[in-house]
Amino acid sequence: MRIGEAARRAGVTVKAVRYYERLGLLSPERNANGYRDYGEDHVRILAEIHDLSAAGISVRATRPFVECLKLGSEHSDDCVSSLAEYRRSINEIDRLVASLTAHRARLVARLDQSAARGFDKEKNTMTDYTTLPDGLPVPEDDGAADHLPGTAIPDLTLPSSDGGSIKLGNLGPGRVVIYLYPLTGRPGVDLPDGWDSIPGARGCSTEACNFRDHFDDLKSAGAELVYGLSSQDPVYQAEVVDRLRLPFPMISDEAFALGKVLNLPTFSAPSRESLYARLTLIIRDGVIEHVFYPIFPPNEHAGQVLEWLRGNG
Repeated sequence: MRIGEAARRAGVTVKAVRYYERLGLLSPERNANGYRDYGEDHVRILAEIHDLSAAGISVRATRPFVECLKLGSEHSDDCVSSLAEYRRSINEIDRLVASLTAHRARLVARLDQSAARGFDKEKNTMTDYTTLPDGLPVPEDDGAADHLPGTAIPDLTLPSSDGGSIKLGNLGPGRVVIYLYPLTGRPGVDLPDGWDSIPGARGCSTEACNFRDHFDDLKSAGAELVYGLSSQDPVYQAEVVDRLRLPFPMISDEAFALGKVLNLPTFSAPSRESLYARLTLIIRDGVIEHVFYPIFPPNEHAGQVLEWLRGNG
């Protein structure tokens, strides 16, 4: 058979076949017309190289497996040399994992150091930000969101925690849930002084976890997309998404672009001139259909949104 057919049957490219040949992993015979002639044994070798590469063994390191097949073995790893290559490849992966883990730890330390600027370091063990303390003040409705229902979402593009960007003016049809929150705490970084005494400030991590736990239910109830949005930078948000295992990205609005266009409510705190007040927008076909404001308690808010979606389908 010709090279194209052999490549197709083995699930590889023609370029890959030629590369394997240059490495000496297979040597097809040539016909009188000069074309290479591939047989079933070559297809099997090509497929085996492809599978081993997908498992993490480099192409060059597949030689013991290929030689094992050429010796007539039923499986490419029936030979002792193949087993030795398994062990060598596993050891190499272990070394890489250890190296990457060390690099990740150093990057996390630098990220924590950077995120801590502007906050006071905790003197003691950090409070668990995934639970709410007793006695938090309940925010009152000051009418700061009354003007929002029926307003079109502006055509803004904002960065997101997954490294991409979100075009707010092109969210698509159907309902989209965007919950705005002030800021999330993280290990090793204290919240602004007096944070718990500010009505509606505390609870961003609990709110995020509540949206995480109700995510599938929200989708089933008609929410096409779910986003969190704050003025924190995308890198900080990415750590939160990873640590809390959120199934949706966060939107970063450091310049309060959305807030300025829609006149959204904000508040200030020590070391923070402006923060978004906790608020949730239900957007349908590019228009704000419903607003939740104020929000309390935040650790039950996703359930409130779910109940509204189910009652307004």
